[in-house]
Amino acid sequence: MSLFITFEGIEGCGKTTQIGHLTSFLKKARRPFLLTREPGGTGVGEKIREILLSSENAGLEPMAEFFLYVADRIQHYRQVILPALRQGKVVLCDRFADATTVYQGFGRGLDLAWIEEIHSRALENAKPDLTFLLDLPVEVGLKRAWKRLKKDQTGEDRFEKEALDFHRRIREGYLTLARKEPSRIIVLDGMKDEEILHGEIISHLPDALRG
Repeated sequence: MSLFITFEGIEGCGKTTQIGHLTSFLKKARRPFLLTREPGGTGVGEKIREILLSSENAGLEPMAEFFLYVADRIQHYRQVILPALRQGKVVLCDRFADATTVYQGFGRGLDLAWIEEIHSRALENAKPDLTFLLDLPVEVGLKRAWKRLKKDQTGEDRFEKEALDFHRRIREGYLTLARKEPSRIIVLDGMKDEEILHGEIISHLPDALRG
C-alpha cells in the first residue's frame, strides 16, 4: 500500500532517530518504501539545501527563503515523492510543507493564507497521509541539535543560530497546526525514551502496514 508519512518538529526533536527506527521496521516487514528529506531529495534540492541551511547565508530575505523552499518542494514532490507513491511505496519524508508554514509563517511572519495558497497551487492540494510531530521544550531540542552539529560537522546551522523566541514560535506553530488537523498530525512527546516513541509511532500506522 502507498502511504505518505512525514516527520516534523523543532531542531533536535529526534526526527532522524525515529525515521531510522521506522525504516528498520519497514525493512523487516518487507514493505517497499522510500526515505527522503527536505530541503533536498533531488540533485537540485541538495544544492538549494546548501543555501538554506548554511549560516553563511544569514541575511537571506524571508520571502526569498520561502520561494527557495517552494522550488525545492516542487522538484521533490513531482520527481521523487509522487512517482514512489504511484508505485505503491511508503514514503518517509523528513520535513515537508508543514515545516515551511511554521518556519516561514509563524517564525518569519509571512502571511499564512498566502503560504497555504502557494502550497495548494504548487502541490495540487496534496498533503501527507500521516504526520508525526515530535514535541519537546526548545531548550532541550537546541541542546541536542548543537551536540549533533559538533559531532557531524555538517555546517548546517543557520536555524540553530536563531534567537530562542524564534524557536518558541516554531514550536507553537507546530502545535497550532496539530490542533487544526488532529486526524493527520499526531503529536508525540519527544522527551520519551526512543524505543517507547518508536512503539507509539508503530501503533498509529494503518493495520495493513503493521500486519
